Amino acid sequence: MLDLYFWPTPNGKKVTIQLEESGLDYNLIECNIGRGDQFTEDFLRICPNNRMPALVDRDPVDGGEPISVFESGAIMLYIGEKTGKFLPSESRGKSNVVQWIMWQMANQGPKTGESGHFRRLGDTQGDQAYAVTRFSDEVNRCYGVLNNQLYNQRYLCGDEYTIADMICYPWTVGWKNQGQDLDEFKYFKRWFEELSARPGVQRGMAAGSDMQNDVSQLSEEEIARRRALLYNQRARPAPETGGLEA
Repeated sequence: MLDLYFWPTPNGKKVTIQLEESGLDYNLIECNIGRGDQFTEDFLRICPNNRMPALVDRDPVDGGEPISVFESGAIMLYIGEKTGKFLPSESRGKSNVVQWIMWQMANQGPKTGESGHFRRLGDTQGDQAYAVTRFSDEVNRCYGVLNNQLYNQRYLCGDEYTIADMICYPWTVGWKNQGQDLDEFKYFKRWFEELSARPGVQRGMAAGSDMQNDVSQLSEEEIARRRALLYNQRARPAPETGGLEA
């Protein structure tokens, strides 16, 4: 059985799309990032980066102890290799998919996330105009990369639907709030509409829809606690004793 520690964000939904498309049984375990579940000691043992999603495979292929995997891209590669689905086995095709996984993790996800962060801040922390423009333009550039990749092929890696498509899709669903116009990217739009109609994508996007934080029900003190917990994080100190000598 697969346990997925999850909150319904684009990074979480990448994995639920793959699980649904692959027809796998899995347990969805709530990791409420607004509340701070990702900072608990139990979660830290699964994910040293204190970020969801994280996967625990309790029935690994080698029959041994459970395997935990963190980072959405690594999780998707693990599932692809475990199932043999949506990830080519031959080296050229696999390399092509892997490079798009890396592109999404290094470019599309971070740039879109930063754009959303500064757009949500508004003027509460001073003038954010430069940051909003900077990251909105980067998001626009990423849409252009996808559009150019798709102008003469059905999917990102050719004629086959792969985890490269799955990992990029959830970050594009919020295109309006990202300040983008899909009509600028007609090849991307064709891909986006096709993926949006897939039942597996729809199920993956709907996963965890009952998980939410109603900020209107929180006290000012709790809102301040959560803001302090989530923003401007710095290094978590290592234990003073019990480690290898420096």
